[in-house]
Amino acid sequence: MSMSIRNQFPGTVTAVAVGEAMASVKVRLAGGQDITAAITTDAVKDLGLAAGSAVKALVKSTEVALATGPVEGISIRNQIAGTVADVTTGGAMGSVKVTVEGGELTAAITKDAVEALGLASGTSVIALIKSTEVSLAAA
Repeated sequence: MSMSIRNQFPGTVTAVAVGEAMASVKVRLAGGQDITAAITTDAVKDLGLAAGSAVKALVKSTEVALATGPVEGISIRNQIAGTVADVTTGGAMGSVKVTVEGGELTAAITKDAVEALGLASGTSVIALIKSTEVSLAAA
């Protein structure tokens, strides 16, 4: 199935914590990073997720924020280090491609943010992704 979601990372479930309505699923990505997805317990059951399950973590580019260094004192659990590979800007928005261990991700951020952060090819960044913005698909 083709999708418009740019960020698709293969990985393996390492832990599932199930609550009454929601679950927290930890995934080890192919590049070695850990990412957490907050999904419904129904989705965990429907996908048959358990430790060892092969999955794809999916994140829309509009749900990826960028920082120029590690961020502390924030509730965002998913912080993935990388290096800017390419920046394209238009009148209002920018598309930033970031090379990370095992692949690449794309962040759609405002042109003002691109300029304020001084983002250019070679800039070190941290991609910030809320766990509620990570979807999982059975691989």
